[in-house]
Amino acid sequence: LGGRRRFWWSWRRAWGLMRCTLIKKSRTMKLRRRIRLLRRLKEEGIEAKFFWGSTLYHLEDLPFQLEEMPSNYGTFREKVQNLAVRQVIDAPKQLKGLPVRGSVEPGEIPTLLDLGLSPQNAKGQGDKSTANASLIGGEAEALQRLKTFSTECTGQPNKVGKDGTGESLYGANFSCKISPWLAMGCLSPRYMFEELNKNKNRSVMSSLGKASGSGSNDGGLNWLTFELLWRDFFRFITKKYSTGKKSQSAFPATACTGPVAA
Repeated sequence: LGGRRRFWWSWRRAWGLMRCTLIKKSRTMKLRRRIRLLRRLKEEGIEAKFFWGSTLYHLEDLPFQLEEMPSNYGTFREKVQNLAVRQVIDAPKQLKGLPVRGSVEPGEIPTLLDLGLSPQNAKGQGDKSTANASLIGGEAEALQRLKTFSTECTGQPNKVGKDGTGESLYGANFSCKISPWLAMGCLSPRYMFEELNKNKNRSVMSSLGKASGSGSNDGGLNWLTFELLWRDFFRFITKKYSTGKKSQSAFPATACTGPVAA
């Protein structure tokens, strides 16, 4: 079929596109590609507009410059624990049509069999997964996973010990049931936070709050915030050390332990 970038440039010429919207990435390889892309966009006279995504907290909301970000998780968590999470922007109810010059035919869309793949290799939410089975991607599957995960959270008490440790719905289960879709951008961490926040007054949230010693209904939400904040830390620290600036700390990033509930 060919590379995506090659097709993108042919579409740009056919449609007469004047603006390109991109999501910022923190990985070094992505940064190199971005530099090459920006150079090409400038040559073509196309405006580039960047947005930050994929994290619970927005980069611009951090209470410090990225170059001054703490290199251990404990200090980072203390500095951001009072930040408010930005609200999710509602999806538009209607999209604009193709540009006036957009006379590009979509062509034939190949099936899985045309691509040499078998539909039986992918397992959905209701299927029994195996070690060699692949997962179904996309937003629809991600939202179904989130719905199931939310139901489990509101239907099972968390087994938390006096020291705040124990079996958690937000530990290993979080990683295997939700993380793949978060990592691929199929699910927004802010949307996930909002959806589970709506359930904070249910019975499991109350029991989690009592078990963690807070006495509030937000115990389960605190566990979720911890998981998403842990994820944010590594994304921000990666961006900090991928900028190539000389203001990097002499100390490596460390996963300093501390109270689990944020």
